Amino acid sequence: MTEHRPPVPPFDLDSAIQKVQAAEDAWNTRDPHHVSLAYTPDSVWRNRDRFLTGRAAIVEFLTAKWERELDYVLRKSLWGFRGNRMAVRFQYEWHDAAGQWFRSYGNELWEFDDSGLMRRREASINDVTITEADRRYFGPRPQSERGPGHDIPLQ
Repeated sequence: MTEHRPPVPPFDLDSAIQKVQAAEDAWNTRDPHHVSLAYTPDSVWRNRDRFLTGRAAIVEFLTAKWERELDYVLRKSLWGFRGNRMAVRFQYEWHDAAGQWFRSYGNELWEFDDSGLMRRREASINDVTITEADRRYFGPRPQSERGPGHDIPLQ
């Protein structure tokens, strides 16, 4: 059985926004197995300075990530799209075991197969230390902040 993950390319504005929101929602579960199902079995990633191939490597990577990045919460924003590709920017907040909070800023390039699974992900990410009082994100995005017009701030 062929896996199918709508919406599928080619994307229009509505389906691209829907795809980005679905990715944000999945990552906010912090469930590596659930997240990995959005990717092809042989998906290739660059995440910062790490290169991964395949769902098993994605699960291993995300498991270690969320053991290190505690109380992780993410926001994604569509930057642009064409055909089966998207550019996305994101921010996420988390703290380490010592209690230091961070906001991580990043950009991703995504490429999808015809069934809507991501076959390529390239992510560039920078971390900035913040205080707990500087936090903006305290859980998944509420329904009232979804869809067009709800971009993430630059700083």
